[in-house]
Amino acid sequence: MSRHVTFAFPGDLALNTGGYAYDRRVIAGLADRNWSVACLPLGEGFPFPTPEVKEEAERRLSQLPDGGLLVVDGLAFGVLDRWAEREARRLRIVALVHHPLALETGLDTGQQRRFEDSERRALSFARRVIVTSAMTARALAAHYDVRPDRLVVAVPGTDPARMATCEGDPAHILSIGTLTPRKGHDVLVAALKEIEDLPWRATIVGSHGLDPQTAAALEKQVERLGLAERISLAGESEDTRALLADADVFALASRFEGYGMVFAEALSQGLPIVACRAGAVPEVVPEDAGMLVPVDDVRAFARALRSLVADKSLRRTKAAAARRAGASLPGWEVTVGIIAQALEALR
Repeated sequence: MSRHVTFAFPGDLALNTGGYAYDRRVIAGLADRNWSVACLPLGEGFPFPTPEVKEEAERRLSQLPDGGLLVVDGLAFGVLDRWAEREARRLRIVALVHHPLALETGLDTGQQRRFEDSERRALSFARRVIVTSAMTARALAAHYDVRPDRLVVAVPGTDPARMATCEGDPAHILSIGTLTPRKGHDVLVAALKEIEDLPWRATIVGSHGLDPQTAAALEKQVERLGLAERISLAGESEDTRALLADADVFALASRFEGYGMVFAEALSQGLPIVACRAGAVPEVVPEDAGMLVPVDDVRAFARALRSLVADKSLRRTKAAAARRAGASLPGWEVTVGIIAQALEALR
């Protein structure tokens, strides 16, 4: 049989998010391994598509030939449970789950329950479920009835990049993440207000377009706290690795992460990290390389920032540990190799 796979994704594959970056690297990596990869866009709005978008997505997927090998990004697959039931016998379906849909910040109880039910049902029809962290694998096994033998853990790869010196004066605090509630930028800004007495500057990099309401609220928060001269809301960047190299501390107060590729990138460039014990973050960021605090604890986040900004010796110690941790991270060839092997088993 030929090495042919269809890769189905919602929205815009070019978006600068960790999930889409992962998808792009997997698609490119499979092509480098002589796989024929057909990209299949499913439309906008997932996981809240309009009925029309969802119907069209299902129509496109159902046009695939009998026996076709198909990978579907979980942002869409989790709400395509009825389609998966109809087509599971005919197609070899593989789900790619970055993190369970129900764990997105800002959902009400009813939405969480509906996502849990639909995603559990959809995953029951997948022959393999690729996840990006061991934490997500445990969650799907424990709460979504996915048997361990159907789970494939393929941690995101990390490319080498220029090391940060972490000797800035004033210290440059960098945060990278789309401006959505889950990324916790509001916590970071509130924490920065609490260390206003120290010399620092901060840059928050991330798209304003995915959640304009959250972006506008963050801009108002910065203005209200009188921090507009010290915090730059820089929007998207084409070269976040260069920004990491010129930073002194990486800080992101995510309320949940299925993995957190940007944390791995920060480690690989030797940056000390301030983050929350959320999702897979503790699996990515070792205690000696960062300072992990409870989710939504502004004061604890501020204390951690204060320590790294005020104490250059501590910053150097954490930076050295970050470099050691970053050196052990896998490259993308390892990630793609795991996925290619899983797909080969279904040929």
